Amino acid sequence: MRQIVLDTETTGLEPQQGHRIIEIGCVEMVGRKLTGNNFHQYLQPDRDIDAGAIKVHGISNEFLADKPRFADIAEDFLRYIEEAELVIHNAPFDVGFLNSEFRQCEIGKQVSDICTVLDTLTMARRMHPGQKNNLDALCRRYEIDNTHRELHGALLDAEILAEVYLAMTGGQVVLQLGAGTDAADGNQEEKIRRLPANRPALRVIRADDAEVAEHKARLEAIAKAAGVPSVWEKLETD
Repeated sequence: MRQIVLDTETTGLEPQQGHRIIEIGCVEMVGRKLTGNNFHQYLQPDRDIDAGAIKVHGISNEFLADKPRFADIAEDFLRYIEEAELVIHNAPFDVGFLNSEFRQCEIGKQVSDICTVLDTLTMARRMHPGQKNNLDALCRRYEIDNTHRELHGALLDAEILAEVYLAMTGGQVVLQLGAGTDAADGNQEEKIRRLPANRPALRVIRADDAEVAEHKARLEAIAKAAGVPSVWEKLETD
C-alpha cells in the first residue's frame, strides 16, 4: 500500500475566512517503509499571516514573498497524492484547506475524489480515550524523540507523524530508506522458518487453583492501590 503522511501550515484556522496554506509537507511510505520520495513546498498565500499562526510555525510573510502560489504546484501535488492513502493528524483541518485551495484553482475535484484519508487523531482517541492525543502527547506515549520540534513545520511534523503512526499500528518503527533492497538484508524467504503441517498440537497448560487465587489477590491489590478496578478485571467483565 502507498501511504502519504501529510501535514500543512496555514495563515490561520478557517479557510472560510480566506486563510490559505503556506506549507505542505508529505512523506511517502510503501509497505510501511519510507521511500525518501517526499513532497515539500512553501507557498505564497497572497494575504497576511495571523500573528497567532506565526507563533505556532514561525513562518513570516517576508519569507514567503518569493515562493510559488498553490496554483503553480497544484498539478505536481495532485500527481503525487493520486490514489494514495493520506495519513493526517486531525484530517478535517488539512483536508478542508486542501479542498479550499482546489476550489480556488478551479480543479473541480476534492481530496476524496483523488485518494482515501486516514485520521490518526480519530485513531488515537479510540485507542486512548480521555487522554491527550496531540502529536507531542503521542510522541511521549510511544517514546518517540521530538526534541528537535521547537516550532511546527509541515515536513518535520509529517516525519514525526510517520513514526507515531507506525508505533500506533504496532508495526516497524525504525524508518529505513529503501529497506529490503540492500543485499545485506539477504533473502527474506530464507529468514522464515516454517513449521511442518503435521506437527503435534501445542500443549496448553492451564493455571491451577492456587495460581488463580494468587492472580486474583494480585489484581485486588492493584485495584486497591489505584482506587479503580484493574484493566484485567474490566476486560473480564466486558
